[in-house]
Amino acid sequence: MSEETNTDQDFIAAPSPADAVTGKPPRARVEDAVDEEETARETMERKRDYLEGFLAKKPEEESAAGPGGKLQQAVIDALKEIYDPEIPVNIYDLGLIYGVEVDDESDVTVTMTLTTPHCPVAETMPGEVELRAASVPGVRDAEVNLVWDPPWGPDKMTDEARLELGML
Repeated sequence: MSEETNTDQDFIAAPSPADAVTGKPPRARVEDAVDEEETARETMERKRDYLEGFLAKKPEEESAAGPGGKLQQAVIDALKEIYDPEIPVNIYDLGLIYGVEVDDESDVTVTMTLTTPHCPVAETMPGEVELRAASVPGVRDAEVNLVWDPPWGPDKMTDEARLELGML
């Protein structure tokens, strides 16, 4: 080969005139990325210092009250034991319970509706819900708010309730 002929390696290594004009940084090369001080074994070993803070951190203590707390879930589970006498589905899956709120003092507020205002259990169902919620260990007081807006509809039922009633 003569000196006038460039090899492929020389051609790649030399910056192009366009790179010099536009001010682009030099291209990355594999040789530049290899760290000579670290052996292959050291490279592949897990670095313990990355996990140090994660493993030392203790899980946060969940409060019993508040949204998503254990007390709220216990009240929901208790409400799932109440069945509408006309429909063989519990009132929670039926969509009659709009909300269960637990405050910091373990007071429970249940927002619910009925299928119709003239439902045969319209007088007794809210009282039963209040008694069932108040009977959950850890609940200080329970209150039921009976609302009619938004009105109940079959769209509020869970898929399990729809399946039980043959609507799926």
